[in-house]
Amino acid sequence: MGSLDSRKLLAQIAANWPAKVLSIALALILFVFHHMNTLEERFFSVPLLVETTGNLIPASAYTKMIRISIRGDAARVRSLLEEDIEPYIDLTDKEKGIYRVPVQVRTHGTALGLEPLEIKVDPLEISIVLDHKTSKYVPLKANTRGPLQRGYELTSYTLKPSQVALEGPAEVMSAISELSTDFIDLDGRNEDFSIMVSILNHDPLVVIQGNGMTEFYGYIREIIGLENFTNLPIRVDRLDERFSADLEVGTGSIRLEGSQRALEQYSPPASLLYVDASAITEPGTYTLPVVVPSLPGFTLLRRDPETVTVQVRLKNPGNSS
Repeated sequence: MGSLDSRKLLAQIAANWPAKVLSIALALILFVFHHMNTLEERFFSVPLLVETTGNLIPASAYTKMIRISIRGDAARVRSLLEEDIEPYIDLTDKEKGIYRVPVQVRTHGTALGLEPLEIKVDPLEISIVLDHKTSKYVPLKANTRGPLQRGYELTSYTLKPSQVALEGPAEVMSAISELSTDFIDLDGRNEDFSIMVSILNHDPLVVIQGNGMTEFYGYIREIIGLENFTNLPIRVDRLDERFSADLEVGTGSIRLEGSQRALEQYSPPASLLYVDASAITEPGTYTLPVVVPSLPGFTLLRRDPETVTVQVRLKNPGNSS
C-alpha cells in the first residue's frame, strides 16, 4: 500500500512538469526583480588619498577627486556618510619614478557591515610621478598695476614677509626662484599706503608655508623734474631817467628744478629777468649781473647769461647837467 502511494505521489509531481519548472523559474525571476527594486544607487566624489613612504610625494598632476558609486539596500545606502568611503592608492613600496596604480577603497563607520554593498570607483587607475620632497626659501616680488596720480611715482616698497618657505617635489622646486604677489592697484594714488595681499602660487604641487599673505608698504613721492625756459627778455631796471640803455644780449634762459606738475603748469612772466642799473650815475659801458627773483617751489639751477654788457647813454646829450 505504501509503495502504491509513493508511486502516485511521484506521478503527480512528474505530471505536467514543464509548466511546473516554468512556474519555479518565474518565481525566481520575480524574487530577483523584487530584490533589485529594493536596492538603491548613490553617487558622490571624495578626495583621493596618496600613500607613500619616506620623503616621496606626487610630482605630477593627477586626479584628486574620485567618483564613487555605491549600490545596496536603500535605507542603508541613504544613511551612509560620504567620508566613510576612502579611496586611496598604495605607493608605500615605490621609489622615485612614474607609476600607474589601481584605486582601492577602504570603508569606515557607517559603511562597515553594509551587505550587500557594491562600491565602484572612477577612474579605476591613476597615473602619477613620485619625486623627493624638498623645501627652500624664495623672495617675493610685488606685482603692481595702474598709473599713480599724475606727477607722482612709486619710489620704493617693502614686503613683510619679504620671502616665504616653499615645500614640493625637488624637480619642480628647482625651477622656482621667486614668487609674485597678486595685483596691487596703484591707480590714482598720491601718498604712502599699505595693504595685505595674497601670494600667487601657480603650481598645485607646491605648498606655501604660512597663511599665503604678505603686507605691501608703498612709498610715493612727487616727481622732481627739470625744465629749461628760453628766450626770456632781459630788462633794465631802476635806470636813472636821464639815461637810456642798450643790452648786448636781449634774451636769456633759466633751468629750474621742482615738482613735475608745477613745472608743467609754470609760465615765466616776460619781466622775470632783469639787470639792476640803480648804481649807474653817468654814461658808459657796464657789465651787470642778470637777476632772477626768488621763485617759491622751484630751485634755480642755472641762468644764462649770468652777466650782460649794458651801453648807457644820455637821452639829451646837450644837457650834460
